[in-house]
Amino acid sequence: MDAVIRNETPDDYRAVEELTREAFWNLFVPGCDEHYLVHMMRRHRDFLPEYDFVAVINGKIVGHIMYAKSRLVNEENRALNTLTFGPVSVLPEYQKQGIGSALIKHSLNKAIEAGYKAVIIEGHPHNYCKHGFVGSKSVNVSDSQGRYPYSLLVLELEKGCLSNQIWKFHPSDVYDLDEAAVGEYEKLFSPKEKGYRTTQEEFKIASNAFVE
Repeated sequence: MDAVIRNETPDDYRAVEELTREAFWNLFVPGCDEHYLVHMMRRHRDFLPEYDFVAVINGKIVGHIMYAKSRLVNEENRALNTLTFGPVSVLPEYQKQGIGSALIKHSLNKAIEAGYKAVIIEGHPHNYCKHGFVGSKSVNVSDSQGRYPYSLLVLELEKGCLSNQIWKFHPSDVYDLDEAAVGEYEKLFSPKEKGYRTTQEEFKIASNAFVE
């Protein structure tokens, strides 16, 4: 489905948080915290507004992607500035129609134009390997503790830029959310029933899995 992709504006903020909440509700945990993450990221020092995009169909915002600064540090303590996106949100009734993929492709092209060399995310490989992401171990990128999480994925925007080096990934602390603050922020939205979905167990398994 064709959508117009443009930068988010302040007038979009509430609609984007509503759609993010709808997209993630009960997906990974009972309820969700991604709408609060969106709210907090906009005011964070690592937020990159130039990579904050919405997808619009017939005047309605149906999808959203946003980015934060991150970095890799190699064994010689040399840092490489990188990008991290997430959350990527699409309203449930518009999912599986290519909108999320269009947002990812559009924003990655902007990152290439700006000269960024790599994007590192945490997500399910099924969703992102089709965009060129690979498991972090295959390019020698570990987490800060030297482990290789199953969900840690890397895309070299400049092919070979990470070769022959050992890297550790340092994400923005914007992703470290205060659970109590999430609960308070949730009170600003219409009540919605929390519940269990099998995707929550899949998320738990993936989140605790490492590549050896």
